[in-house]
Amino acid sequence: MDRQVYRAAFLLGGILLILSAGGCGRPAVRSAAPPPFLPAKAVVGKALPRLGYTIQAGAFTNAENAVRLTRSLQEKGLEATYFVARRGLYKVRFGNFTTKELARTRADELRNTGMINEFYVVSPEEYAAAKREALGEAYLRDELVRTARSFLGVPYLWGGVSVETGFDCSGLTMTVYQLNGFDLPRTSRDQFKAGTPVDRSSLRKGDLLFFTGVGEKISHVGVYAGNDLFIHAPGRGKKIRTDSITKDYFSRTFVGARSYL
Repeated sequence: MDRQVYRAAFLLGGILLILSAGGCGRPAVRSAAPPPFLPAKAVVGKALPRLGYTIQAGAFTNAENAVRLTRSLQEKGLEATYFVARRGLYKVRFGNFTTKELARTRADELRNTGMINEFYVVSPEEYAAAKREALGEAYLRDELVRTARSFLGVPYLWGGVSVETGFDCSGLTMTVYQLNGFDLPRTSRDQFKAGTPVDRSSLRKGDLLFFTGVGEKISHVGVYAGNDLFIHAPGRGKKIRTDSITKDYFSRTFVGARSYL
C-alpha cells in the first residue's frame, strides 16, 4: 500500500474509533464496521476497587424492614444496601473492612446496641469477583446478570419508606456490582466516568448502559443482559424490569456503555 494512502486510512480508523466511544451527555456515534486493521472486540474495562470484608445481617420477609435497617446503618456512616436473598426474603450487607477482625468488632458493637441481631462476615473470597480467575470472565458476567435478575419485579426502596416510593437506577447497578465484590460508585454520573467506553456493537453481559435526559446529562443506567435487553429501575413507584435498548425512547436517549471488567 502507498505510504500516504496507508496514513490516511490509519487516521480515518482512529477517528472512527474515537467516535464509537461516544461522549458524556451525547448519543454515541458508531461506525458501520471497524477498519480491517483494528481488532473487532470490546474494550477492556478499568478495574474497579474490590470490596473487603462486609457484614450481612437480617432476614426480612418485608422489604420495608430491610430498608429501615439499611437507612439506620447509613445514618451511622456505613455503606449499606439490601438485596433479595431469595424470592420473598431480604437481607442487608454493609461496611467495607480491611480485616475480618475489624468487621466482627463493628458488628458486635451494633449487636450490643440492638441494631442488628445475628450477623455473618462475608469474606472477599466469597464474591464472584474473586472466582473470576478460576471460573472465567463469562462466569462473572453471568453472575452480574443473575444478580440483577433477582431484583425483577421488586419495588426497590433505596431511600424510601414504602413500596410506593420507588428506587433510583444507580442504586440498583451499584448493588449488583457490590454483591459480586466490586466497589462501584454510587451515582450514575460517577459510574459513567469510572468505566471504559464500549461500542454498542460490542456489548457484553454485565456492562452498564447509560441514558441522557433534560440538559444532556447522564440521568439513567441499567445492566446489560444480552440480546439488546437491559435490567433497570425505571423510576419512582415502578418495579425493576427488563427493557430493550432498541425501543424508540431508549435508542434515542442512549449515551453510551461502560465496562469495568
